Amino acid sequence: MFENYRVYKTDFAGRPLTVETGKMAQLANGECLVRYGDTVVHVAATASTKPREGVDFFPLSVDFEEKLYSVGKIPGSYLKREGRPTDKAILTSRVIDRPIRPLFPKDMRNDVSVVCTVMSVDHDCAPEIAAMVGTSIALSVSDIPWNGPISGVSVGYVDNEYVINPTSEQRKKSSMAVTVASTADRIAMIEAGADEIPDDVMYGGIMAGHKANQAIIEFIKGIQAEIGKAKFSYPSNEPDEDMLNAVKEFSIDEIRAALDTDDKNVRDERLAPIYEKVHAKFDEAYPDQTKKIDECLYKTQKYVVRRWLLDEQKRVDGRKMDEIRPLAAEVGLLPRAHGSGMFTRGQTQVLTVATLGSLDDQQSFDGIDEELSKRYIHHYNMPSYSVGETKPSRGPGRREVGHGALAERALVPVLPSVDDFPYTLRLVSEVLSSNGSTSQASICGSTLALMDAGVPIKAPVAGISCGLITEGERWMTMVDIQGLEDFFGDMDFKVAGTHAGITAIQMDLKITGLTPEMVKEALYKTHKARDYIIDDIMLKAIPEPRKELSPYAPKMLTIAIPVEKIREVIGTGGKVIQKICAECDVKVDVEEDGHVYVSGIDLDNCKRAIGIVDTIVNDPEPGSIYNGKVTRLMDFGAFVEIAPGKEGLVHISQLDVKRVDKVTDVVNVGDEVMVKVLNIDEKGRLNLSRREALIEVDGLVPENDISSEQRPPRRSFDRDRRPGGNRGFGGRPNPRQ
Repeated sequence: MFENYRVYKTDFAGRPLTVETGKMAQLANGECLVRYGDTVVHVAATASTKPREGVDFFPLSVDFEEKLYSVGKIPGSYLKREGRPTDKAILTSRVIDRPIRPLFPKDMRNDVSVVCTVMSVDHDCAPEIAAMVGTSIALSVSDIPWNGPISGVSVGYVDNEYVINPTSEQRKKSSMAVTVASTADRIAMIEAGADEIPDDVMYGGIMAGHKANQAIIEFIKGIQAEIGKAKFSYPSNEPDEDMLNAVKEFSIDEIRAALDTDDKNVRDERLAPIYEKVHAKFDEAYPDQTKKIDECLYKTQKYVVRRWLLDEQKRVDGRKMDEIRPLAAEVGLLPRAHGSGMFTRGQTQVLTVATLGSLDDQQSFDGIDEELSKRYIHHYNMPSYSVGETKPSRGPGRREVGHGALAERALVPVLPSVDDFPYTLRLVSEVLSSNGSTSQASICGSTLALMDAGVPIKAPVAGISCGLITEGERWMTMVDIQGLEDFFGDMDFKVAGTHAGITAIQMDLKITGLTPEMVKEALYKTHKARDYIIDDIMLKAIPEPRKELSPYAPKMLTIAIPVEKIREVIGTGGKVIQKICAECDVKVDVEEDGHVYVSGIDLDNCKRAIGIVDTIVNDPEPGSIYNGKVTRLMDFGAFVEIAPGKEGLVHISQLDVKRVDKVTDVVNVGDEVMVKVLNIDEKGRLNLSRREALIEVDGLVPENDISSEQRPPRRSFDRDRRPGGNRGFGGRPNPRQ
């Protein structure tokens, strides 16, 4: 039945890789089923038979579809089916898209769709790597015009050794996570997150990944040679050469004058009448190709910009090749926000706002990977007004998700641990103006916002981009590319990091790949640039994280309790913890390891809640003083609860410094009273005294005038000196105390 069924096997980083084709999805232009360990991903590539009308770009879509059955889960939604793609799925789609897109013909307008369906997940064999390899195979064996193959690997760094496609346990120990895609001779894509890795170590990892890719590329070439289809022909969207030359000759001088400015608004104003003049002259001469006149103008602008760069080392705005646009940094712009920072680079401007929340606010996931939650959340918004347009807002797209994830990846390595700073952090980067490198401006603005919020980051992080222009064997790089250089250039190499090293990389290419020399130069130039940004701009705006949190930020205290005591703190049906939250007006989060986190706007309420928790898990000591609540009255005294489940008797003789004839003359049910622990009997019952607490704390003198020598020694309860007591920010002094 499946006469075209084929199976191909190889070794991939020490684990079996099996490719099956010819059995499934036989109506697709190309397909394969990739088995990597127990990870199984099906990839199908299809193309439309005709070009899409009215588009001036190649319409490619890549979808990485996560199926929860792949990890034995039922979706948690009401409909019990997968909904919109997760951020992780969107990011993986982008990672696969970037290396394959430049290998399609630039003049093709046929829709091409690649769908990667994750059917089974072995966490030691990353499904995104299997999907990238599967995409390369499906396109290579299809009849879709494509100049592949490519391969992709993940590179880790464990115990000073590079590891190709690290296992789950190795990823937890690795100080970097780098995805490298390659063609047979060049590096096609880099996506990286790292823990302040030096440039030379990062470069070595990239080259290790590039080398590992070559064996898989040869494997794919073998499959293509055996079963690959002939590529179909398509109508080219290239404008007529005579028309292109005529438009270029007519407009090039005016285009040069229009582009020669550092102001995007001025440039757009100058170009508008040129477009009108060109259409007025050529629409009648080429009535069947009027839509391609704009393409001719685009190519003319691209020609001018690239010739300036290659022949004159001249940039559109007059800068030198290594010169950064004018920079500015501000903090504390929003009085009620917990932290805010604005970073301006030329006509690119991003305002980032930081919000602190309790650990209960962290984001949970219902996906196929091992990450179940995260306490650092970064969102990136780019409204249409930032580029001078009037499009309605439709929510975040793939670009916004990708740029937010890049900023998040860049900053996570410098965040304090949850023990040192027990907060959930949400940062929102609002792009106010865009003329290139907004993602890197958001990284700089986010560092400012974190420091303004009082987050004790390990080191400031800056981001910068490096561009590239190539012509045959000639090439040159330029730092801090603006929008036009990104638009007409060949590369946007984004690098974020501290003085010590790299924390994130994202590389976008419009050519087939980079040589090792290009990668090395981009790393060097971006490191030099970010050092300048950190020292001369960001640290002058705010030299260190603020010592105190905003008065509007929640205050957070933590205490470590024995795991076996967790049940007592939570109580049956959550009654105890709910009571603490209600009485103290705080939020209480209890972790499985015994850490208890208390958050609230009022620091005294947080301290009170911590004290209650401490009292629940630790037996009160004689001499300790508590604030309690009267729960019951008897003729012989009153019962006072000093913590949920901790109740003791105040004998009538211990209710006041003076003689008490009737209990209700002094207290009633519900009254809050201060009591001192006298002793704990052999049955664990507490004997309390309001009288002794008044003497010790308020200095009242009893009627029988007991001398100070007769009073018991003062032993007030000091939680800060008790094991597991109030540790503030994980042992650091609370900045609000």
